[in-house]
Amino acid sequence: MSDEKDLKAHARRANAHAPQHRHSEDWPTRREFLVRLGVTAAVATGAGFLWRALHDPTGELGKPQEPTLHLKNFTVAPALGAKTLGIARGENYPQMLKMAIAAIGGIEHFINKGDVVLIKPNVAFDRSPKLGATSNPEVLAALIHLVREAGAAEVRVADNPIESPESCFAKTGIGAAARGAGAKVYLPTPSSFEMLAVPGAKLIERWPFFYTPFRGVDKVIGISPVKDHNLCHASMCTKNWYGLLGGRRNQFHQDIHNIIADLALMMKPTFVIMDGSRVLMKSGPTGGDLSDVAMGHTIVAATDQIAADAWGFSQLLGRSSELPKYLFNAQERGLGNLDWKNVAWKEEQVG
Repeated sequence: MSDEKDLKAHARRANAHAPQHRHSEDWPTRREFLVRLGVTAAVATGAGFLWRALHDPTGELGKPQEPTLHLKNFTVAPALGAKTLGIARGENYPQMLKMAIAAIGGIEHFINKGDVVLIKPNVAFDRSPKLGATSNPEVLAALIHLVREAGAAEVRVADNPIESPESCFAKTGIGAAARGAGAKVYLPTPSSFEMLAVPGAKLIERWPFFYTPFRGVDKVIGISPVKDHNLCHASMCTKNWYGLLGGRRNQFHQDIHNIIADLALMMKPTFVIMDGSRVLMKSGPTGGDLSDVAMGHTIVAATDQIAADAWGFSQLLGRSSELPKYLFNAQERGLGNLDWKNVAWKEEQVG
């Protein structure tokens, strides 16, 4: 009896390891196979969605990433004995520019023969230049001539206005002044923008940027008006770079002081010009009434745009109140010195 049990157990073990053969009637039909496959895929897809929900709440993983660009640092090492601010008073714009820039090192220190130079004015609105909401075209033309005389091979003028670019460049006189002085004007088109990386920025770490006019550029100069601003209290040198952003930039009005500090991080210019020939004392940034404008008779050249803005706020806008918050934000991030009284500066009168 035990021998018979041993034989049956041995047969079961042998059958357990033997290759299994299925009869054709045991296989699922094609329809059953597809149903089972669909169930398996659904389970796998659900698991994938669950993983992404847990590990990628923004939904960015798996999306094609746009290539990002980086702006180079356009600053130039300071000249021996150069001031941080050069302040010129008067009415002769070419002479005032020369005097102000001489104080910070001189135009030949910043511009080399063969340089491609981009100048960024404020052309934001469809306004007459007399209203003070945009850069003075006469000051811009004088700056272009000065840069070309220093040996620049090409001068470009670019901005991305809030209103119609064609209308803004025409009404402000910027387009005609730039072309008349020998510069090439760049108006924005949809293909002009590239994704820019600004490491450390709070709001524009990756943001569309008006990049086409910057291709091949060696030096960058900002030239901005001095004006009241209903959100950030003052729009001057640092706020001027806002005009290079694309996308839905109006959303930044909700956090205006951080975006302006981000702009100081984004753009490290060769130097900036504060155009205080006219000052929009109130109703900024758009203006609209000549009674809001005062003649400032001043041009400032600066290698520290934060110091320049602090100077303009107190000396040209005449505000005795605390400086705008964006200046403190920028200084805390090591992007400039708002204590303009304790930076090196020189002021002269042009006869």
